[in-house]
Amino acid sequence: MKRKSLEVFDIVVYFSVTVFTALTIYPFLNVISVSLSDYGSYLKNPMMIIPKNLNFETYKFVLSRPLILSSYRNTIIVTICGTAISMFLTITMAYPLANRNFKAKPFFTYMAVFTMLFNGGLVPNFYLVRSLGLLDTLWALILPGSLSIFNVILMSNFIKSIPDSLEEAARIDGASDIYIMVKVILPLCLPIIATLSLFYAVGRWNSYFNAIVYIRDRQKWTLQLMLREVVLSTNALLKEGMVDPSIQNIIPLQNVKYTTIVVAILPILFIYPFLQKYFIKGIMIGAIKG
Repeated sequence: MKRKSLEVFDIVVYFSVTVFTALTIYPFLNVISVSLSDYGSYLKNPMMIIPKNLNFETYKFVLSRPLILSSYRNTIIVTICGTAISMFLTITMAYPLANRNFKAKPFFTYMAVFTMLFNGGLVPNFYLVRSLGLLDTLWALILPGSLSIFNVILMSNFIKSIPDSLEEAARIDGASDIYIMVKVILPLCLPIIATLSLFYAVGRWNSYFNAIVYIRDRQKWTLQLMLREVVLSTNALLKEGMVDPSIQNIIPLQNVKYTTIVVAILPILFIYPFLQKYFIKGIMIGAIKG
C-alpha cells in the first residue's frame, strides 16, 4: 500500500513538473517562432511554436538600428564592469567573514544583515547618485547595488567548507592573508564564483528600473529599457527609427517587437550552459554549509 502511494505521488510530481515546464517553455518558443516567420503566417496562427515561411529580414532590420546597437553596447559595459566590481567586493568581504580568527566578525556580520532588512529607499538613493555626479551616466547603473549581502553569505559559507588545514599550512610557510586568499582559497572557489558571477550578470543584464530613474539620454539606454519602450509603445518604434513607415508592409510592427525580445534575451541565455556544472555545485555547497 505504501509503495503504491509513493508511485502515485511520483506520478503527480512528474506530471506537475511537466506541465510547469511546458507552460514556461511555450511562450519562449512562440516568440522565437513568430520572429522567424512572415507576418502572414503569424496572422494565421499567432500561437505557433514552429516557424513557418522562415524570414530573417526582421533580424537584419532590427540589428541595423542605431538604438539597438547603442543599447547593446551600454548593457555589455554595465554587465561586465558591474559583475567584475560586484565579485571583487563580494570576495573581499566574504573572506574575512569566513575567517574564525577575525575578532570583529560578529559586528560586521550583524551590520551586513541589517542592510538586508533596512535601506534608505529610492529618494535618498537618487539624491546620493545626483550628489556624486553620476546622474545620467553608466556609473549610475554600475555602482549602486554593487554588493549583495545574500551573495556574500553564500560566498562566506563556501569558503568555510574549505579545510582549515590548507590555510594553516600556507601560514606555516609564511604566506600573508592576501596571498592565501588569491593563491589558496580562490582557486578552490571556482564553483561559487561562477554561480555568483551568473547571478550578478543576469541581474545587471535584466535590470531596467535603475535606468528609468537615473538615465535621461536615450543614447545611454540599456537593452532592457529600450526593449520595454519598444514593446509598450508603438510610437517609440517610429520615433527611434525602429520601423520605417515606408516598409511597414514588409516588416510589420509585431514582428519587430518579437524579434527585439529575442535579440535582448539570447546573449545572456547562452551563458547558462557553460556555467551549469558550476552552478548546481556552487549554490548547494554555499547554501547548506555553515
